[in-house]
Amino acid sequence: MSDIADVAKRLLLGRPVRSEKLGHTLLPKRIALPIFASDALSSVAYAPDEILLTLAVAGIAATAISPWVGLAVVFVLLVVVASYRQNVHAYPSGGGDYEVATTNLGPAAGLGVASALLVDYVLTVAVSISSAAQYAASAIPALRGHETSAAVIAVVVLTVMNLRGVRESGTFFAIPTYLFMALIGLMVVTGAVRYLAGNLPAAESAQFELVPSAAYDQGLMGLAGAFLLARAFASGCAALTGVEAISNGVPAFRKPKSRNAATTLLLLGTISATMVISILVLAQATGVHYAADPQAQLTLDGGPIPADYDQHPTIGQLAQAIFTGFPPAFYAVSAITGLILVLAANTAFNGFPVLGSILAKDGFLPRQLHTRGDRLAFSNGILTLAAAAVVLILAFDAEVTRLIQLYIVGVFVSFTLSQLGMIRHWTRELKRQPDPRTRARMKRSRVVNGVGLACTGSVLVIVLLTKFTHGAWITILAMAALFVLMRGIRAHYDRVRDELSLDDVSAARALPSRVHALVLVSKIHKPTMRALAYARASRPSVLEAVTVGVDADEVADLTRQWEALDLPVPLRVLDSPYREIGRPILKYVRSIRRESPRDLVVVYIPEYVVGHWWEQLLHNQSALRLKGRLLFTPGVVVASVPWQLASTAGQTGLEGEDYVEGRLRRY
Repeated sequence: MSDIADVAKRLLLGRPVRSEKLGHTLLPKRIALPIFASDALSSVAYAPDEILLTLAVAGIAATAISPWVGLAVVFVLLVVVASYRQNVHAYPSGGGDYEVATTNLGPAAGLGVASALLVDYVLTVAVSISSAAQYAASAIPALRGHETSAAVIAVVVLTVMNLRGVRESGTFFAIPTYLFMALIGLMVVTGAVRYLAGNLPAAESAQFELVPSAAYDQGLMGLAGAFLLARAFASGCAALTGVEAISNGVPAFRKPKSRNAATTLLLLGTISATMVISILVLAQATGVHYAADPQAQLTLDGGPIPADYDQHPTIGQLAQAIFTGFPPAFYAVSAITGLILVLAANTAFNGFPVLGSILAKDGFLPRQLHTRGDRLAFSNGILTLAAAAVVLILAFDAEVTRLIQLYIVGVFVSFTLSQLGMIRHWTRELKRQPDPRTRARMKRSRVVNGVGLACTGSVLVIVLLTKFTHGAWITILAMAALFVLMRGIRAHYDRVRDELSLDDVSAARALPSRVHALVLVSKIHKPTMRALAYARASRPSVLEAVTVGVDADEVADLTRQWEALDLPVPLRVLDSPYREIGRPILKYVRSIRRESPRDLVVVYIPEYVVGHWWEQLLHNQSALRLKGRLLFTPGVVVASVPWQLASTAGQTGLEGEDYVEGRLRRY
């Protein structure tokens, strides 16, 4: 069975990679861009949708200002990109916002940033995959109604690809990411040319009219209108997610790491900003009307729209209009957009495990998250992220409109605290830097981070005000719970460290005064003789065999055999009037400890090693229960003495071949 599992693992993940090959997994910029920028680039697929969807509540007149809302989003995006270019130079170790906040604002701020980022990474996967499932359903009618199942399958596939390793998954994802950029670029250029030529067709939804809700019959006038405009801006700021992933992934770049990361950030910001504003301008030019409830919000000549109308996402409507007469282009854009949304989650699959590894190293998460798998990826972090994302997808039925309300809260918390931390960083460095040129550069950097703080702080306030009752409270609650959990984990590790650390007294008592060895005997057979031999080889101060007198006849037979074999170890029979096995042994062990508290008691337990799971049910049950109770007894060591039964032959997985380093990895 283990051989089959190992073969399946190798087919899915590939051969193990030696530790010294870690340097070969580093990424050039051409591969790093699709890996780390796919999240930000994919926002082109849903950020414009969310802006239009929010403004649609106030009618057609409100959607006319969507390009201006997009322009505000793009401004914040470019400011954040410029700010993070400072971060990757100042803190290239891969800690990103967590390291910036911890170093400059204190551990509590750093842990708050870490909580926000971890939650945001999970939401990135859930939102991106759910959006991809909706795009796939718009292109493939058979998938309609099965978006949740398709999203879960996509998460599983993405998980397997990332378990194969960062570089290998990046190479696989590079082609569709560049193809997405090319197709969106072609669509934008074609649309611009047709618009200038005066023959740009209208979108499929342009024939409909948007009916404003009763609260917005006056459009965007008044406080309600301003609040709706702020909500649209907040939803559009989903375009900024993914920018922070590069600062967390600097160690994955080839040297010079900081320069390559900064260049990739610049490319990400330029491409993403151009796409977002272009999509919104073209949506306005083609008359795209996108509503949360088309049957209620859209009308046709004053009456209801067709009952079978299926609303396509904004990019789908644009592709259908711009490439009129050439359906393959529409299907190509829809398919590659759905695929890039799946790959957008790959940004989180690279950021979450790295951040989790750093937090585990600092003691805030379980140590297992710091362990690399046999493909040199942080396998446990990848699996944790996948499991959390699947839970969210199932809980929200893969509906982007519901999930998006939880989104971007975490990332803007980390943005804001990171910018504040960088301002303190430059202020501290300026006090120690005498060189005028360097000081001038630092002052410019501080100004950039100051503008970034103002922008991201303002967006955070807007997001909290406009999205709190729409689901953002769930994100805040999750961040708080994760913060408390990580503090608890760190407190546990600190408590264990203090408890196990040596002081002068404990060092003096580290070695016991004597060793009292007990060999548990149920019958005289080969496992018993092996346990006796092992115990004697350890040369304890006191050695005795112990059996429990449950059945008088069996005890008498055992005693006669013991004496007949003339074994050089005394046999002690413990009385058990209630036919218990564990309690008499525990009482005897504790009596030894009471008489000699500095003695070490070693209990040798003969144990069968079986080859089949069902055999385990037939053996070792008494030994398992006894070991569990002895482990909680101070001053007692439990030594299992294995005896391999014939069914264990060929169970190690290494028979007939040389040992391959990394085959059995440490957990």
